[in-house]
Amino acid sequence: MTTETKDRLVEAATAVLRTHGYAGASARTIAKAAGVNSALVFYHFGGVDQLLLAALDRSSAERMALHSATVAPIRTIEELADAATRIYRDDVDGGHVTVFCELVAAAVARPELARLTSPRELANAAIAFYLGVNLFSVLDADRSRTESVFRMVRRLAPRAKLLTLRLPKRRNGVRRAAD
Repeated sequence: MTTETKDRLVEAATAVLRTHGYAGASARTIAKAAGVNSALVFYHFGGVDQLLLAALDRSSAERMALHSATVAPIRTIEELADAATRIYRDDVDGGHVTVFCELVAAAVARPELARLTSPRELANAAIAFYLGVNLFSVLDADRSRTESVFRMVRRLAPRAKLLTLRLPKRRNGVRRAAD
């Protein structure tokens, strides 16, 4: 029951962040969404902020699992452009962008939240979420401008072959610069 309760709380915290934002993510709201007593937020996680960071960790793990499979077979610039488009769409549709942006914004205003994660981890997360395109999607409600960027990348991909005749070779499943 303990693992199940923790899982329900993390799922509820993610849902609350996506729908109500950080400002609406109280222990009471999250616990109600999970169908548990709000005291369990503190019992299992020590507080709301720690629970929200656990939700971010789960979101990141889900993204890595999904997108590792997406990028593994990539061999051409065209495939890379298509994968970037799928990753972007999955991140926006899955609410991962919202979860990340809400916590980054909260960390700016709440130093105690920022201390729960190191600046290096935050920087790595920002890079992993290719913050520029994802934040732009907030300003692009119908996604038309963002989608046009991906269409342009797909159109330019064949020309990019002139600059890079092939993607870096793989050694033991890890990309490295071409010899």
